[in-house]
Amino acid sequence: MSSTVTSATPSIVAAVRAQSPLVQYLTNYVSMDVAANVLNAVGASPAMVHDPHESGEFARIASAVGVNIGTPSPSWVDGMIEAARAAHEVGTPWVLDPVAVGATAYRREIVAQLLEHRPTVVRGNASEILAIATSQTGGRGVDSDAASSDAVDAARGLARDLATVVVVTGVEDVVTDGSRTAVVHGGHAWMPMVTALGCSATALVAACCAVEPDALEASVAAMVMLAVAGERAGERSAGPGSFRVALLDELAALDDVRVASARVVRS
Repeated sequence: MSSTVTSATPSIVAAVRAQSPLVQYLTNYVSMDVAANVLNAVGASPAMVHDPHESGEFARIASAVGVNIGTPSPSWVDGMIEAARAAHEVGTPWVLDPVAVGATAYRREIVAQLLEHRPTVVRGNASEILAIATSQTGGRGVDSDAASSDAVDAARGLARDLATVVVVTGVEDVVTDGSRTAVVHGGHAWMPMVTALGCSATALVAACCAVEPDALEASVAAMVMLAVAGERAGERSAGPGSFRVALLDELAALDDVRVASARVVRS
């Protein structure tokens, strides 16, 4: 095992800022504002294009696509499927966020349809990843009732089965492609108190995948960005309200030195 940030991580963070990738994010009502601002803070260009009349067409010109099933309805689901299909057809990286997939049959059906279009990365909390990997129901709505460490083996197996990268976010973030695994430490205890930071993590993964073809390294870079910025924001915040603002400031201020301070364990 090694505990270090590779040279790829700061390069990916810098590339996002330099290239300003166009990230189409089909996400829920709750997360649109914070996710768009997180993308802006790191230098990416957010586009919340979700209607099925244009989502597929837009996915063909986007640098990356994120699909988040947080508040599904038939029209939104059609838009998600169109975007995922188009992204897969043209080779655009796309990231699936299977919000609360273990909660209802409707969500499990949506995720099953989306998985047919081969996501580049699946990003979820431990309960969501376990639900997909084991077909079990569970979780507490959008919240996890399992730790990231509980889902490591399931994540590795799911990554191998789907030929994708799986990211399990929590107190520590686990990133695996089934053979390589990285655990990113950092963040702050106030992060779960700010709605939609998990959704924003998905957006960051998409942005990094837009500039880095190695989806595992791209995902590690995204988690490092959030972990380092979250840890620093927590040091100067009075509570979750000021933390939300400070997090955006810290994401905007990320540089090589700050990124290099991240604690990443690889195996």
